[in-house]
Amino acid sequence: MRELRYKKQIYDLVKKRSQEDDNVNEYRMPDAYDDEGGVNQEKRFSVAMERYRDSKDGDKMNPFAEQEAWEDHQIGKATLKYGSKNKKQADDYNFVFEDQIEFIQGQVMGGVNVDDEVNEEEYEKSIAKSAHEKLLADRKTLPVYPYRESLLKAVEDHQVLVIVGETGSGKTTQIPQYLHEAGYTKRGMIGCTQPRRVAAMSVAARVSQEMNVKLGHEVGYSIRFEDCTSDKTVLKYMTDGMLLREFLGEPDLQSYSVVMVDEAHERTLSTDILFGLVKDIARFRPDLKLLISSATLDAEKFSDYFDSAPIFKIPGRRFPVEINYTKAPEADYLDAAIVTALQIHVTQPPGDGDILVFLTGQEEIETAEEILKHRTRGLGSKIAELIICPIYANLPTELQAKIFEPTPEGARKVVLATNIAETSLTIDGIKYVIDPGFVKMKSYNPRTGMESLLITPISKASANQRAGRSGRTGPGKCFRLYTAYNYFNDLDDNTVPEIQRTNLANVVLSLKSLGIHDLLNFDFMDPPPAEALLKALELLFALSALNKHGELTKVGRKMAEFPLDPMLSKMIVASDKYKCSDEIISIAAMLSIGSSIFYRPKDKQVHADNARLNFHMGNVGDHIALLKVYSSWKETNFSTQWCYENYIQVRSMKRARDIRDQLEGLLERVEIELVSNPGDLEAIKKSITSGYFPHSAKMQKNGSYRTVKHPQTVYIHPSSGLAQVLPRWVVYHELVLTTKEYMRQVSELKPEWLVEIAPHYYQLKDVEDLASKKMPRGEGRASKD
Repeated sequence: MRELRYKKQIYDLVKKRSQEDDNVNEYRMPDAYDDEGGVNQEKRFSVAMERYRDSKDGDKMNPFAEQEAWEDHQIGKATLKYGSKNKKQADDYNFVFEDQIEFIQGQVMGGVNVDDEVNEEEYEKSIAKSAHEKLLADRKTLPVYPYRESLLKAVEDHQVLVIVGETGSGKTTQIPQYLHEAGYTKRGMIGCTQPRRVAAMSVAARVSQEMNVKLGHEVGYSIRFEDCTSDKTVLKYMTDGMLLREFLGEPDLQSYSVVMVDEAHERTLSTDILFGLVKDIARFRPDLKLLISSATLDAEKFSDYFDSAPIFKIPGRRFPVEINYTKAPEADYLDAAIVTALQIHVTQPPGDGDILVFLTGQEEIETAEEILKHRTRGLGSKIAELIICPIYANLPTELQAKIFEPTPEGARKVVLATNIAETSLTIDGIKYVIDPGFVKMKSYNPRTGMESLLITPISKASANQRAGRSGRTGPGKCFRLYTAYNYFNDLDDNTVPEIQRTNLANVVLSLKSLGIHDLLNFDFMDPPPAEALLKALELLFALSALNKHGELTKVGRKMAEFPLDPMLSKMIVASDKYKCSDEIISIAAMLSIGSSIFYRPKDKQVHADNARLNFHMGNVGDHIALLKVYSSWKETNFSTQWCYENYIQVRSMKRARDIRDQLEGLLERVEIELVSNPGDLEAIKKSITSGYFPHSAKMQKNGSYRTVKHPQTVYIHPSSGLAQVLPRWVVYHELVLTTKEYMRQVSELKPEWLVEIAPHYYQLKDVEDLASKKMPRGEGRASKD
């Protein structure tokens, strides 16, 4: 009985379903297909033929149309379709993200009402006949243009002028041109300093286009190890460090009529020293015009420092920016930034504006680029095209230029940038800014002598700078991946100046070589900690750059000629004694590039590691391995193919070659003979130890190392060729703090060298015992395994 009831229930459901299906506009199976045995086949044919005969237009009608239609329908349902259907609604994209991020609107940064209607009209009227004319038309739309005459009048009336203008107002590119047009270049060059190499190069390229001259002629740039200027140069863009070096040859900057210190609010190490020097020069050179340009409103501090100099303000951002905060703190800011970028891309119409994402460094940018490509690739034509443009200092120049190219119609550009896009560069078309609130900052501990590059929260001033990137061409939005509470309570007002958190050895050497001896009373805007200054003096004394009275020695004078870290300079100067200067400058050039020589593609890591190990054969140490890389490349006549085969970055090697050529020229200047001695590895290692003896460490029983001068536990970096060998005593190039405190670029040394090279520095019982007869058996010898 129960079974009968169950079957009746199923029958009713089927009947109901079939009635519903009748109403659906879908093809029904013909009656002839109903029986499985095919009894009704004749019926099917007869029905079809009857229809065919009855048809008025029988010659055109297919008698089996019904069957074919049904078959097409069935095949269509079974076919695998490629691509994906275009959907209109934004809600359908939610599956793109694992978690949507909710934002709460905070304050709105108001726009500045600049009366630019006339300029806009002029711009519309002037249909550009050529690229150059378009550039000239663009110049007139910049916020600085209406203030041209009043700015020139202010420069004429005052010797020192503090200019405040937001990034994008045109001050970096236009003010030097206005001064050139006003005739200031007849009296001398106009120099404009930038805190970053990329900015100096890109701005110089832009200005040369606007002036319609070849880069390197009337407009040029000068950065470390690259000088793109000539005798014709009248507008010179350079890094602040390069202007600092020009003081060595020209203490009164006689060849300059105007010096513009740009992006002064960044407060880099070189900028802070420049402030003290140019302030001093301005007092005894009344004909020199000094412009201090800053993007933040902390201009009163600069004005007070420069004897109450007048402040000239240029409005920059003309449109309001809506600032949004997250509801709760984000655990993974990188993932949150990627999700937010995709969220904006799929919910906002393409062509509505580009996205700028601030990240902390090259590694993060490359990771984000990979994830974005992976996630958008899977969506095919469902979403508009997303063009990913990274920008960081190590990127080749031709790839850096990509971020300035206009976005194609129907696509959107997402720029992944370090804090270089915060102030130094302006990218047009940005409407959305994603700010995770972090930056990679250098910090130095004078007690341990350890320098580390740490990811730290930004300041409020930086956060506002970042937000301002989006209100240039229309109303913008800034998405901060932190809460409003974090912004108001946890962030500092301003970034700590670099001079207060860095190793000052290079600064002290530069100032001593300029004849400034009383460092404690030098006119710093923000004085560095006295402890850091004393540490720097102690190191320079140990390197024999200063004598016991704190005066520059002959060795110190030679070291100051090299635009390098004092320890690296000492290594080069010491190579004269050990007759291996040719090899040492190759090693110095390779060390100057940093860690961007070898690369490990994700799909060929084993091959890349094997290629790298070939240079470490015989456990020669990382410095000699770098020398082998350079020598092998030179032997192949600087072959690009050889670099590909050995997983070495061609661009880095070319840069190393340029640096080496410059160092070779400097050797001649400091009267060091270029001598080659590739066979004597001990002499090369002794030269390295001569510069880097403060960076020596001894192995402990547990496999870690302990630094000798300021005892702390360190480890050999896994990428080092000596990571598996673990020699007793090592000398290292730098300490890097990641998961542990790692030594990078390590070579083996003999402890007796330390006492031989720096007896006044190593008065330590540990080293003396090791170098004397009391030495425990076998410990003094370099390990043979």
